Amino acid sequence: MTFQFKVIVFIVASAGIAWISRTSLRSFRYHGFYRFFAFESNLALILLNLDYWFDEPFSTHQIISWLLLIISLVLVIHGVQSLRMVGKPDSKRNDASLIGIEKTTELLTVGAYRYIRHPLYSSLLFLAWGVFFKHISLVNVSLTGVTTFFLTMTAKREEVENIRFFGAAYQRYMKHTKMFIPFFF
Repeated sequence: MTFQFKVIVFIVASAGIAWISRTSLRSFRYHGFYRFFAFESNLALILLNLDYWFDEPFSTHQIISWLLLIISLVLVIHGVQSLRMVGKPDSKRNDASLIGIEKTTELLTVGAYRYIRHPLYSSLLFLAWGVFFKHISLVNVSLTGVTTFFLTMTAKREEVENIRFFGAAYQRYMKHTKMFIPFFF
């Protein structure tokens, strides 16, 4: 894949991400503001590493990469299903900065949510680190660090929003769970 094609894909995908994030981008007080930059840095990371995706398939770094990418996939599927089925998204959660499945009306404390508060952001974190291991370089460690920073900021802002909506129940939930990785972080 040529560099020019990757740039075009980046611009087109960025326009789509910006459109979805348009309400949140108006203010840094919304979690979507930070999520936009996490998406962008992850997109750049993926596009920069496409050429290395299947190099040395049985090397240690590729095995680590694929394990992290599989965890990412499992978390995103589980997280979306849980949000839809248990979180009961509803338009009565009237917050213009939230999109679709984010408008949960029930606090999720089952499945992965029993151990981590942000399985979808966790999946993006595992995606970033999985892609990083495709081709370890200074540029990749920088982009992965940027992604990690913006995902952490996203989660922290979303927690403020969740405390506002769910109140003391969310604060109690925070005391018994980790942000991204069970028992660790």
